[in-house]
Amino acid sequence: MVENRRLTAAGESLVRLVKRTGSGAFRVMGSLTARFRPMPDFLLIGTKRGGTTSLYYDLLKVPQIISMFPSARFLPKANETKGVHFFDSFYKRGLNWYRSYMPSIWARQRAERALGKRVVVGEASPYYLFHPLAAARAYAAAPNAKIILLLRDPVERTYSHWKERRRGNAEPLEFAEALVAEGQRLAGEEERIIAEAPDYVSYPHEQQSYVAQSRYARSLRRWADLYGMDNILVLTSEEYYADQPAAVAAVAAFLGLDAPPIKSGGHLNAAPGATMDAEVREHLRSEFAEDNAELERMIGRTLPWE
Repeated sequence: MVENRRLTAAGESLVRLVKRTGSGAFRVMGSLTARFRPMPDFLLIGTKRGGTTSLYYDLLKVPQIISMFPSARFLPKANETKGVHFFDSFYKRGLNWYRSYMPSIWARQRAERALGKRVVVGEASPYYLFHPLAAARAYAAAPNAKIILLLRDPVERTYSHWKERRRGNAEPLEFAEALVAEGQRLAGEEERIIAEAPDYVSYPHEQQSYVAQSRYARSLRRWADLYGMDNILVLTSEEYYADQPAAVAAVAAFLGLDAPPIKSGGHLNAAPGATMDAEVREHLRSEFAEDNAELERMIGRTLPWE
C-alpha cells in the first residue's frame, strides 16, 4: 500500500514536471515565431463569475473556432487554455509572449483547408472588462478584434465573487462586512495601476472589488469608446444558461461563422451556497439601479434582471 502511494506520488510529480517543461518549451517556440502568429480575432472580456469559462469551452465546439497554442492534446492537461490575462496582469511580459499563445498562420491555413472555411481564435480573460488599462492595451494590439461580454445579474455576481474568495479562504470578512470594507480596500488602487504600469498588479482591485466589478456601464464605456458598440456583443448569463446552444449561435453569427448545433458543456465553476440576506440583496438592487439603466441605454435593450 505504501509502495503504491509512493508510485502514485512519483507519477503525479512526473506529470507536473513534464507539464512545466513542455509548456515552457512551447512558450519559447511560440515567442520565437511570434511574427507568424496573428493576433486574436475575438476577446471574451468578462465578467468574472459570469460564466465565461462555460461559454468559452462551448465556443470551442464550433469547428471554425480553434484553440490557442499549444493544443491540450500536446500537453498533460485536461482543457485547452482559456485566457492569458495579458492585457491586465501580464502586460509586462510583452507582445511576443502574448502572440506565443496564438496559432501560427500555417496552423490556421491547415485548419481552413480541412474545413473549407475561415477559422478564428480568441481568448477569455474576465478581468479585462474591469481593468482600467486593458481596453486601451487591447485596442493598440488588436484593433480589429471582436469583443464579447457575458454579464450576470450584478447582485448575484457580487455575491458569487465573494463566495469564491470565501471558499478559497482568501476572504476573512462576512459578505456584508466585505461590502463595507470595499471602499477602503480599493482606495487609490486604480490610480496606482495606471501610475505604475505595467509593474503594479493589484490584488484588491481584481479580487476584492465585489461591487465595483458589477458596475458594468463604466467599464464597458472604455471598450465602447475604442471599439464601438457595433463591434461588441453583450450577452447575459441568464440568457446563456437558459439556452446555451442559442447563445453560442449568437456569438458565431457575430463573428461571421456558421454555427452547427452543439451539445453544451453545462455550468462550469458553479458555486452553490447559502442564500443572500434579503436586506443586503435589496440594498444592492438599489445600488446598481442607475448603472443598470445606463447599461440598457448603451446596449439598446432591456436586461433580464429585477
